[in-house]
Amino acid sequence: MKRRHFLQFTGSTLATLGLSHYNIFEKGNRYAKVLAQDTPRKLALLVGINYLNNPNLNSLNGCVTDVDLQQELLIRRFGFKQSDILRLTTDEPIWKQPTRNNILNVFEEHLIKQAKPGDVVVFHFSGHGYRLRDPNPIQNCFNQQFNDEYNSTFVPVDDTLNGSPQDIMGRSLFLLMSALKTNNVTVVLDSCFSGGGTRGNYQVRSAIRNNINTLEPSQKEIAYQKSWMNRLRISDSELARRRCNGVAKGVILAAAQRDEEALDAPFDGFYAGAFTYAMTQYLWQETGSVKNIISQISPRVNSIGGHSPFADGNQNQPVYFIDNKLLSADAVITKVKGNQASLWLGGLNNKSLETFNKDATFSVVDATGKTRGKLKLESRDGLKARAKLVDSKGNITSLKPGMLLQESSRMIPADLHLSVGLDSSLGDEISIVQKELSRIYRIKSVPASGGNIPYPGGVQLILGRMTKEYLKTLQQQKVEPIPAVGSIGLFTEGLQIVPQSFGVKEESIKNAICRLEPKLKSFLATRLVEMTLNKNSSQLDIDVSMNLVEKPNQPFAKISTFKSIYPDTKLPLNKLFQFQVKNNSPYNLYVAMLLIDSTGGLTVVYPYQPTNLNRAMLLASKDTLIIGEPQKLKLQAKEKGLIEVLVVASRSPLDKAVYGLKRIQSELAVQQSNQRKCFVDKTRGSEVIGDLINDLSGERSGKSKKSREVKTSNIATVSFSFEVG
Repeated sequence: MKRRHFLQFTGSTLATLGLSHYNIFEKGNRYAKVLAQDTPRKLALLVGINYLNNPNLNSLNGCVTDVDLQQELLIRRFGFKQSDILRLTTDEPIWKQPTRNNILNVFEEHLIKQAKPGDVVVFHFSGHGYRLRDPNPIQNCFNQQFNDEYNSTFVPVDDTLNGSPQDIMGRSLFLLMSALKTNNVTVVLDSCFSGGGTRGNYQVRSAIRNNINTLEPSQKEIAYQKSWMNRLRISDSELARRRCNGVAKGVILAAAQRDEEALDAPFDGFYAGAFTYAMTQYLWQETGSVKNIISQISPRVNSIGGHSPFADGNQNQPVYFIDNKLLSADAVITKVKGNQASLWLGGLNNKSLETFNKDATFSVVDATGKTRGKLKLESRDGLKARAKLVDSKGNITSLKPGMLLQESSRMIPADLHLSVGLDSSLGDEISIVQKELSRIYRIKSVPASGGNIPYPGGVQLILGRMTKEYLKTLQQQKVEPIPAVGSIGLFTEGLQIVPQSFGVKEESIKNAICRLEPKLKSFLATRLVEMTLNKNSSQLDIDVSMNLVEKPNQPFAKISTFKSIYPDTKLPLNKLFQFQVKNNSPYNLYVAMLLIDSTGGLTVVYPYQPTNLNRAMLLASKDTLIIGEPQKLKLQAKEKGLIEVLVVASRSPLDKAVYGLKRIQSELAVQQSNQRKCFVDKTRGSEVIGDLINDLSGERSGKSKKSREVKTSNIATVSFSFEVG
């Protein structure tokens, strides 16, 4: 399969606005830096449209949540006053609905008329995108990779009038941005105009419209643009020239490239835009490194839905540093009643959110990062939670809204499992699939339900047959190789194929499940390890660096529990590489390293041998471990693809966990060589995942039906991804 580059992007879904391409990582930091400036006033207009009662448009579920995510971020992290943030969402009263007139009027009254030079302005739009004919399309721009006659649009809640689209064109947005008196403008767009409808368990934020009779913009829209051109004294030719030069002012952050789909995705208890959730979560954890965006935004958004966020704007903004000294936070107190508090969990990663339920704990921290108290969760609903003050040793006198929280411990569910959606392409064989999957410990099958979201509770994978319809989609996406029609394999939740998971044509269900069992166990084990990712909250101090063997003093990538420097180039093929793990903590740690590839393959890189595991994994305080010394292990990339590195460091032994992971790795190797015989050992599966849970939680007490606590003082799990090619 051709892999999308997550470190470097080309193309532009906003090029019809005249925007030059610009690296998403630079823009995320520009966004944080611009917002963090000490300015006279900070103004925001946030628009979120779910289209739930519109029979002419496919409904969305997460656009209003996007506005919540952005609003909490702006108020709690960047000092916006609530009175300076206006929301236009489909859950507001009729006078605050995101109609065409309301969006344009509020932009003019709230942003253009109030913003002064030096002020900060944020405009956020989450909803459907579309394309209409541009009355004066820009052509032959120096940075334009395509020429066409269409302009991207935003679809308001009142999407049509007498068969004519009421869309707001990108051309209009350019004029509105031009009218602002400040250059500190940030526009966030979580929409697209590619695709549409449902993709796997996700909704595409691109309108499918059967109720319009033209692709021409409305006369009202053309007149609106002419009015602004007159007020700004801009001719058609001058507007075209400015659009060719780039954004009107500030920076624009967008969810997807021109030919990609922005996705509305289900998470643990809520729906949101994959891009908006990743962006806002990153900005809660922002510590000043541009490379954090590589880790937190692009790989995560790409892994969720296969689209690559990008931005356009001032390319002179520094790339490798950011002037933002905000304390990282996982959550914030929003309301207080005695020793009870309501929380917003906007800083938590989607991969670990499931572990923050009853009995998970947070430290209340002051502006210097010192702990002033501890809260224990009593309940959680999506990103909202209720907690109780259980420790006030830090001399905290009372809880107050706005207090920042950092994770102290999380709870791994005792019934942890891998949810596998059963695609409708399996037809009347679904009952057979359910029976076969039930034999594999901790694998839960989820039949598709009716409606736009086939698996409302979310799944990690989808099992199905390759159909002619899927084949056509994959051909349009230029995926290769494409499995044979009728073959059985795995898809991601966003209906992207999992490489090397499809078998031969007309393979039986029983043989397919048997063949896929090691891969499913590998995905489950990876899911469990990723649940412990805690780079920003771990109290252990470790550094992990990666370098080519021929350049030992030139780190290719570096990550730690305090800062990160990620690769901005690919790992070259056929070059030996290695890792260095340094223990800066005052105590000895047990260290293990895993590599995960795009096929779901799991490799235990360290420790090397399955014997004397604890002795091999023990890394003394202040010592450095080199993994990949050529005389011991040759690490060399032979094929292009995406690889994730997971490093676990614990104060407790990890031998049982590593032994189980090596067994899963061995099963995968045998299966890939077509030598594996079909057998199912339910007890053995229980031991492997059970031991992994025990070791990661620091408990050695055997089986337990209770959730296991993982403390930040006991474990550090960090990861980074890089592309090979």
